[in-house]
Amino acid sequence: MSSADKNLSVFNTTGLPDISNKKFAIVVAEWNSEVTEKLFEGAYQTLITYGALESNIERGNVPGSFELTLGAHWFAQREDIDAVIALGVVIQGETKHNDYINHAVAQGITNISIQNNKPVIFGVLTPNNMEQAIDRAGGAFGNKGDEAAMTAIKMVGLKDQVFVKK
Repeated sequence: MSSADKNLSVFNTTGLPDISNKKFAIVVAEWNSEVTEKLFEGAYQTLITYGALESNIERGNVPGSFELTLGAHWFAQREDIDAVIALGVVIQGETKHNDYINHAVAQGITNISIQNNKPVIFGVLTPNNMEQAIDRAGGAFGNKGDEAAMTAIKMVGLKDQVFVKK
């Protein structure tokens, strides 16, 4: 379902795990900061709202969305980090740069998740224009940052469920 049909900030919160002892890293691209800062605010506030402690949320900045992969990788390697959220925006332009960047970042984040056996969340907007980006960063369609944080919470809960010793 496209975000034009669904608000990114509306999700099922039934059965969420206790995240008060979980540590989250949020990696934020500085490029298009008018959008990425709103994504960060959404992700941060969602984590706090659902039980994360402020002291258990660490932020790292990278220059652009392409660098999210390495920034996320560094955080994912740390034993004390339970989940990483990567936030950025790549706006369609006159060239195909967005296709290459989006594909590389999506594949990179998937690989990091698998290599480190922990949730690394793709919170990168891929809009056609700035208006669509703003609509998805706290505007008309909610905030992808909220959605990314909720995904991290649910995946941390699933990991605990799967690997709990019985």
